[in-house]
Amino acid sequence: MNVQHIAAFSDGTRGGNPAGVVIGEHLPPDARMQQLATELGYSESVFAAPQPGGGWRVRYFSPAAEVPFCGHATIALGAALAQAQGDGVFELAIKHARITVEGRREGALVNAALQSPPTRSEPLAPALRAEALALFGLAEDELDPRLPPALAHGGADHIVLALRTRAALAAMRYDFEAGRALMQRLGLATVALVHAESPQRFHARNPFAGGGVYEDPATGAAAAALGGYVRDLGWPHGGGIDIVQGEDMGTVCRLHVDIPPAPGSSVRVGGTARMIGV
Repeated sequence: MNVQHIAAFSDGTRGGNPAGVVIGEHLPPDARMQQLATELGYSESVFAAPQPGGGWRVRYFSPAAEVPFCGHATIALGAALAQAQGDGVFELAIKHARITVEGRREGALVNAALQSPPTRSEPLAPALRAEALALFGLAEDELDPRLPPALAHGGADHIVLALRTRAALAAMRYDFEAGRALMQRLGLATVALVHAESPQRFHARNPFAGGGVYEDPATGAAAAALGGYVRDLGWPHGGGIDIVQGEDMGTVCRLHVDIPPAPGSSVRVGGTARMIGV
């Protein structure tokens, strides 16, 4: 089985979140996909096979379990398809939706962008708000009141906690087993802790204990959910936001989200991808 190693949402030729990419005539058995994702140890790996009539059937696996949607692995897949088939837009059938990913080669890098599934968000229920704050040892006055805690969806569910200061984001800590229990019980992909440096520039950290990973360096699905959430709030995003992630892990990742005005519509999440010489 040929595995490509591609870092998505890179900072040029550095950084990015690695994903394993497997493209074949048929999807491997579930147990084999899970085994390989566990062995690779990346936050997610993606598996793709051509569908009759066109497009690609796609599935995503973390080291611990299958996930419904993964943005950075989709960007990595777009880069792999562009390298193999030439620049273009590729139709993908994921677990609960149909989406697209675009790949355009530019020297050693590939510029890639996905169109997310539809987005939605809602205020976080008071009991869950208290539970999430307790997990991270946060007090109410550490939250940014302009961006109240929410449950946001952009292909997968994420709790969004916006912090007043960049220092509070840098200090993020949590108990892994408690985080895993919470995320698995609620069916969360991640908890997205964010700080708004400006209306169009965010810093983010994404614990991913439910998938067996303490923290994800770049999270395209959470970026899509955040884009939908700020649109729902009427936040002055000006049509798009930039997200810097992975800084506190020493792996800088850069994501851009284009946010059209229609409530609930797909958003576009893009960045660069680089091939890893493994």
